[in-house]
Amino acid sequence: MQKGPTEAKAHVRRVTGGQSSRQDFVGAFSPRAAAADKRLVPPTHPQTSERQTSATMLQLLTFLVEKLSLLSNFHLLELSWCGAPERDAQRGAPAPFRRGDVLRVPRSIFTHYGIYLGGNKVAHMMPDILPVLTSDRKRISSVITNKRLILGCIYRRATVRVDTLDHFAYGARAEVSREYKKRNGQTFRNEDVARRAEKLVGETPYSLLWNNCEHFVTYCKYGCARSRQTDEFCGGLKSVIRDTRSIIAAGLLGTCSVVYFGAVPWTTLPTILIPFTLWMAG
Repeated sequence: MQKGPTEAKAHVRRVTGGQSSRQDFVGAFSPRAAAADKRLVPPTHPQTSERQTSATMLQLLTFLVEKLSLLSNFHLLELSWCGAPERDAQRGAPAPFRRGDVLRVPRSIFTHYGIYLGGNKVAHMMPDILPVLTSDRKRISSVITNKRLILGCIYRRATVRVDTLDHFAYGARAEVSREYKKRNGQTFRNEDVARRAEKLVGETPYSLLWNNCEHFVTYCKYGCARSRQTDEFCGGLKSVIRDTRSIIAAGLLGTCSVVYFGAVPWTTLPTILIPFTLWMAG
């Protein structure tokens, strides 16, 4: 049996050439289209109609969610792309170091200093026990471990060595020292600073307070060894010694030790001498 024209229209929906798929999809749910479809489509069972309506609404909801997600992703990408140059400008690309610049790297409780030699190389002083144990230059030039560094501090030996910028920074960010960037009449030219640093490469005595990496860079730059970190530490220690509360605290601790351990020489003498020394120094 052949289907009539009206019945064929119930199953076929024509789309014009200039009509987009999105417009056709949305237009299918307009009141006018729905009324036309109601006239063309023969009556169906109520349950079937409800199922079709639910499926249609689900498809519409899925379509809207997909379009919204695509739109939001586009805006996020656009914002991130537009904001990238601003973030780079705020961070500031690291300026190229010049030969003879004093570089600094922040550590946990102190700041490490070095002299940039050019070619991604830095001369700096590091405590190291290995030169005392061997003369193998290849082993000595390897990256200093924490164990080598601590033993070097205890044995008071160090080396002025030339390492790459990455090894000098040791995972941190190296930057030009602001404290030693200013020029004055006593400052050597950058080229002279670099040459002075290169001449000092090798084994040298070390002291955490009186001959450290900052003494090395100030000697190369100014001709006299000095450390602001040592000055600040000594200034803080001086303020503690001069504080009257330190004398009282030392006396109380000494008295408690005498009461707990008894009046023996190793408790009585410190109880008397330490507060007396603090009082005289203050």
